Amino acid sequence: MILNKETAQKTAELLLQINAIKLQPQEPFTWASGWSSPIYCDNRITLSYPAIRNYIREHIASQIETLYGKPDVIAGVATGAIGIGMLVADYLNLPFCYVRPEAKKHGRQNKIEGMVQENQTVVVVEDLISTGKSSLVAVEALREANLNVKGMLAIFSYGFDVAEKNFQNADVTLNTLSNYEHLLLNAEKTNFISSSESKQLSSWRENPATWSGK
Repeated sequence: MILNKETAQKTAELLLQINAIKLQPQEPFTWASGWSSPIYCDNRITLSYPAIRNYIREHIASQIETLYGKPDVIAGVATGAIGIGMLVADYLNLPFCYVRPEAKKHGRQNKIEGMVQENQTVVVVEDLISTGKSSLVAVEALREANLNVKGMLAIFSYGFDVAEKNFQNADVTLNTLSNYEHLLLNAEKTNFISSSESKQLSSWRENPATWSGK
């Protein structure tokens, strides 16, 4: 869900500006899943731009307070959201933890890194939502530790139907600063892409597993 269209447009503009999101419908990327994709997103790049990372942390923090008030803890999903999650926690003056995809093989064998206590309220911060599976693994780990997950805030989502279903099935509320729809609107409006490229990009989102770009 998008709370603020102006924020969604501005976030998309900033991500394109610094190449955190690259659009290449003519020269598609190949994802680890094997999918051919006209888009590649790496929001960790935002951490290298102080003005942009501050914009993102302040707007995520603002949306957290609007939706949930102040939780007890902010949790980042490793590894992509550790940086931005910590910035949000610092801005809100809240404790921070992060969640690994699986427990460490040595030491204390933690899956959750940081001090948390049972029954604390937590909001999860994520950098990117594709299918949502890895994000929801983090939610499951927090719930297994008897923490009360209020919801998740992410920088960007591709807006796949499968992600929406996964979050619904897990009973997790997801809000994002921006998404694929607003990205295309901004990219075409600013002449970052042509109208024909916009159609190509739209067709990919409808059938990403079978899209070939032709």
